[in-house]
Amino acid sequence: MQTRFQGRVWTFGDDISTDHIIAGKYLGTTDPKVFADHAFEAVDPTWAKNVRPGDLIVAGTNFGCGSSREQAPVALKTLGISAILATSFARIFFRNAINLGFPVIECAGLRDLVKSGDEIDLDLAGGEVRVPSGVMLKFTPLPPNVLEILEAGGLVPKLKKELASRAR
Repeated sequence: MQTRFQGRVWTFGDDISTDHIIAGKYLGTTDPKVFADHAFEAVDPTWAKNVRPGDLIVAGTNFGCGSSREQAPVALKTLGISAILATSFARIFFRNAINLGFPVIECAGLRDLVKSGDEIDLDLAGGEVRVPSGVMLKFTPLPPNVLEILEAGGLVPKLKKELASRAR
């Protein structure tokens, strides 16, 4: 599993809801491409068109608040966002992202050190992120059980692998 990422940052503030990420009017489909194409549309209609695979999101507190829609992390993962780093996450968004195999990291203070367009280096395993000024912030690395889910590509693939190994 890839544990080191370098990418361009997109910054967001506090209390970014799942409605900000993907509006309810797009929930009539199960197509992840539709979710990706309309991500953050109400915030910036051009955002999804400007995202490149490998980009990262840096946000403030309570990222992913609101409804429990799984389509929000699906949209961002489908766009190729490598990881989301925020001061804090709404618990259901955090679990949905992890269950989908999408890295989300709580890193206090990072939002104040970067702006959109900056390049940062993220080391998931080492619990470090380096910003353009050279400052390195430490965060609590994800626990081994969460890293196992990410490495498997999500909770369902992890469980399928475990069940298949027991069936032998």
